[in-house]
Amino acid sequence: MRFLRHSLAGLFLVSLTLGLLVYAGVLVVGAVQERLSQEPGIPPARERVFVVNAVVAEPGTIAPELQAFGEVQSRRTLDLRASAAGRIVEMSENFETGGQVIQGEVLLRIDPVNAEAALARAETDLRDAEAEERDAARARDIARDTLAAAEEQAELRERAFQRQSDLQDRGVGTAALVETAELAASSARQAVLSARSAEASAEARVDQAASALSRAQLARDEAQRDLDDTVVRAGFAGTLADVTALEGGLVAANEQLGSLIDPNALEVAFRLSTAQYARLLDENGRLRRAPVTATLDVQGLGLTSSGEISRDSAAVGEGQVGRLVYARLDQPRGFIPGDFVTVTTREPKIDNVVRLPATAYDASGTVLAITADDRLEVLPVTLERRQGDDVLVRGEGIAGREIVRERSPLLGAGIKVRRAGPETGTADGARRPALPEVPAMVQLTPERRERIRAFVEASTRMPADMKTRILAQLDQPEVPAHIIERLESRMGG
Repeated sequence: MRFLRHSLAGLFLVSLTLGLLVYAGVLVVGAVQERLSQEPGIPPARERVFVVNAVVAEPGTIAPELQAFGEVQSRRTLDLRASAAGRIVEMSENFETGGQVIQGEVLLRIDPVNAEAALARAETDLRDAEAEERDAARARDIARDTLAAAEEQAELRERAFQRQSDLQDRGVGTAALVETAELAASSARQAVLSARSAEASAEARVDQAASALSRAQLARDEAQRDLDDTVVRAGFAGTLADVTALEGGLVAANEQLGSLIDPNALEVAFRLSTAQYARLLDENGRLRRAPVTATLDVQGLGLTSSGEISRDSAAVGEGQVGRLVYARLDQPRGFIPGDFVTVTTREPKIDNVVRLPATAYDASGTVLAITADDRLEVLPVTLERRQGDDVLVRGEGIAGREIVRERSPLLGAGIKVRRAGPETGTADGARRPALPEVPAMVQLTPERRERIRAFVEASTRMPADMKTRILAQLDQPEVPAHIIERLESRMGG
């Protein structure tokens, strides 16, 4: 009985468990079916609003700035060459690469012994020619006096002959006396001819002496030039470069010994595209004498010099494009030939253009403007110039409109936007200007100038060429303020 009772209790529990499982399954299936039969709920759609930066388009008259890169060159360079061959016996202390010389300074001397001997021989020949000329002149004078005497003698003999002829006609004289007088007159005339021949010979001797004197003078002058060529002098004040001569060394005629460069006569050569070059022409098709500024940036310490466009190349070089333009520098302090500089110049002014960030302009030639209901509108514009990170554009209906500063693939016509920040919508904005600003210049007191100069000269971490350029800037009446601030920050003052 006990076994049967336990068996029935177990069977009851198993049946109850199965019933509960079936009931749970029915509940799950019913819940799933009810869920599947329901329609999904869609939340209400909301329009997305993008935040943009904007700038007001303000048309105006702007002179675009053209920027190029060029190389500093010397307009006045002299090759120092040996006009005579020989040994160098004397050299100036300044005759070295980088040496400063003045006009007319003796740079070196070549052994002048042979040239001096040639000059002495030429002077001796000249004295001989002068003596021969004097002797020929005296001989000519004597020949002229001899001719005058012969002519006088011939005249006397002719009168005597005429007198004997008259006496014979009157029956007083004889034929023998007439013949004797006639022979004497004939001999006198013959003497006149001989005297004239002697005079002609004397005149020819004088001419030959004059020619010999001229040749002797030319030989003397040539020998003097050869002697002068043994001395090499500076043709103008400047700086020496590429010096190769050594004292005691042998040099050949026309051998290059170095170069002399005028540091105050520099120019910069820079290449422009044909379109840029065309914008610098005037109404007559000639290159305008536009002012330029050359800037050499050396570790943040910039050297600047103003100048003016002077000329352009006559032809396009082989394998080159565009135009090569030259500009003369007014005060090239600190610049040396070979410097790679940035050249900026102003083009003619353009009316009714708007300056915008380059990020506001897309490849299709449009910008995005914000409408009154804060939606975007596409405006077509014409690109006039690119100015660094800015562009100059013009277009209809753009004046006074708010233009999106930064384009994005998410932005397009009809999209609702919201301006970011109270400064948005102003023409200034928080952007860096595309055109470089003119560095501020300051005047230094003598004490402050000397203190900075002493720091630069004593610096061991500063390269020599940078020292030279900074000292050249300090010699000017006004010095860029950013250079002074940078140096004084290093000085701790």
